[in-house]
Amino acid sequence: MKSGEVSPASLHTTVLLHEVVRWLQPRPGGRYMDGTLGMGGHSLALLEAAGEGAELVGLDRDQEALALATRRLEPFAGRVHLFHLPFSRFEEALDEVGWERIDGAVLDLGVSSLQLDEADRGFSFIHDGPLDMRMDPDSGPSAEELVNTLKHGELARIIRVYGEDPLAGKIASAIVREREKGAITRTLQLAEIVRLAYPPKMRHTARNHPATRTFQGLRIAVNRETEELEHYLATIVGRLKPGARLAIISFHSLEDRAVKHAFRDAAKGCKCPPHQLHCTCGGVPEMKVLTRKPVAASDAERDANPRARSAKLRVAERLGPDGEEA
Repeated sequence: MKSGEVSPASLHTTVLLHEVVRWLQPRPGGRYMDGTLGMGGHSLALLEAAGEGAELVGLDRDQEALALATRRLEPFAGRVHLFHLPFSRFEEALDEVGWERIDGAVLDLGVSSLQLDEADRGFSFIHDGPLDMRMDPDSGPSAEELVNTLKHGELARIIRVYGEDPLAGKIASAIVREREKGAITRTLQLAEIVRLAYPPKMRHTARNHPATRTFQGLRIAVNRETEELEHYLATIVGRLKPGARLAIISFHSLEDRAVKHAFRDAAKGCKCPPHQLHCTCGGVPEMKVLTRKPVAASDAERDANPRARSAKLRVAERLGPDGEEA
């Protein structure tokens, strides 16, 4: 690293790093995939643990993160293949490098410190910046566009379903009233609108900033995170070798439920309707769930990195074609 340059590791603390490596059990010559590369923390640790000959495909839709990860993974140049793609399009990357199946995969669904702490990205309700929230600034509508154009009902749905805020209707009404006076273009402007939509007592007793859930909901909608995850979960199993493990870190209940249900369904095998007494589909289990309960960060990690407090890791292993363990 050149003198004066900032280390990628100093910009973002990788969550559940040791747990991911322990569960994925990387080995020499293995092929692995990091669908949410970020600044390369999980990828670097997997390659270091795997040993000689291991390769990795990494994807991210944030060009700035990709550049930092490229620099961080330089010691493994030639064994790392990086792509500017959302994780839902991982099959394009695997096909390009000629990998039919892989030995393990990790997905970290959190927003990186690089995005949260950079005011111009528009993810933070603490730092003022343009109301953007796009992980790929060149793709899709921004949060500003959604906030200023969506009808009340759709805004309320996003805040209620994706943000899981019970005051979604009141918040959407406040946003609609304010945008009639002029466009809502700044993060702190929106955060204050949401704060004032909360009753005074709730403002004072809330554990987190009142805008936390609204910003979460808008970020998920802007980046189509739910659709991305659903597509990934529906397709990743078919690209895992028998014995390969899939580790997914989520940060809110919406994501965690989706992962939990996908793992459960893949482990069940039978796809017949619940009311049907006997199986006629002939389905066999595709995955074995290895984490009965999600793995949480240790007390030490939560103290050192507050963003790890809500992290939940679930892991499943690909079974053989007959539903038996590899």
